[in-house]
Amino acid sequence: MSAVPIGGKGSDMPDDPVIVDPLEPLAAQRILQLLPDPVLLVRADRSGGAEIAYGNAAAQALFRVSLAGAPLGAALRQPQVLEAIEAAIASHTPGEAPFESIGVQPRYWRAFIRPTPQAGEVVVVLRDETDARRTERMRADFLANASHELRTPLASLAGFVETLRTHAKDDPAARDKFLAIMAEQAGRMTRLIGDLLSLSRIELNEHIAPEGAVDLTRTAQDVADGVRPLLAQRGVTVEVAEAPGGPFEAVGDRDQLVQVVQNLIDNGVKYSPSEGVVRVMIEPAASLESARAPSGREGWVALSLLSPDPSADQRYVVLRVTDEGPGMARQHLPRLSERFYRVEGQRSGGTGLGLAIVKHVVNRHRGGFAVESAEGEGSTFSVYLPVAGA
Repeated sequence: MSAVPIGGKGSDMPDDPVIVDPLEPLAAQRILQLLPDPVLLVRADRSGGAEIAYGNAAAQALFRVSLAGAPLGAALRQPQVLEAIEAAIASHTPGEAPFESIGVQPRYWRAFIRPTPQAGEVVVVLRDETDARRTERMRADFLANASHELRTPLASLAGFVETLRTHAKDDPAARDKFLAIMAEQAGRMTRLIGDLLSLSRIELNEHIAPEGAVDLTRTAQDVADGVRPLLAQRGVTVEVAEAPGGPFEAVGDRDQLVQVVQNLIDNGVKYSPSEGVVRVMIEPAASLESARAPSGREGWVALSLLSPDPSADQRYVVLRVTDEGPGMARQHLPRLSERFYRVEGQRSGGTGLGLAIVKHVVNRHRGGFAVESAEGEGSTFSVYLPVAGA
């Protein structure tokens, strides 16, 4: 290996030469292996296509195929990226192309393509832009949703303030009535902003799977114990039961799973009649098919609102919350997890974000979410999550 002097008389560099050793190929490969971004070395093959000559550890983890010598299309199945790479090889010029990976957890990438000194050869660096895209979408969604949903209570508050300043100024009975309504509207805005912020935080980290183990039965019991004093005046009771063989632990973030259970129980309580019962059941499921299988109640319509990527050996823990409310018609079920969607004729006084929060938390946990209902008979919401330690 020869040394290359840099500097000398007549140069802008220091007079004393600096000796730089050319980087050994193995040393360069070790550096590439440590880079967090996937890196591919792609060259033209004899058939006129392109093949992968090298992929670092991050690329191996991303594509999950043997890269060296593989056709480029076997790993990168994105037409716009393949076209950009082939154009860069043919013209020996740089290029870049954005793309989105398909799946339950979509990710956003940008491919940077740079030619090497060797003709017909390029380096492709893939940069994950998921966080940046999610942050921007979160900001836009938050502004749109907040401005839309806050407009009504703000207009109501402004109207009552004006009334209190004029017509009701000297009317104690009207003044007390309007102040009570204003307090209710202010509380609604507080809950709405809290739910919007919570949903935005969940969406921001939705692509990062949680770790840890959570006992779903204990979590459901804690939530039920917390709401029982508030239900006494309505006469609604919450019953928590566990199938034989427990305790059942799911992979998850306990705080977020408390949110899921809280929202589902609150949803059941809101629509339950006086002296009604909200039943919470936790049970195991040996496969994805058994986890999302409906109860089979006659006349009830079942629909999956979220389903995880299938895995042959994955087991699940299922949480089912059943109420005795008015139920819902078939046409309403697909939209239940949309933000602010409410079934016509059923006004719960909530923010309309509870089931949207449930869906996004379950999606982060790589689980599933389903609903069964029949008009006049009630509803069952089911959440299934991967078993901890499986």
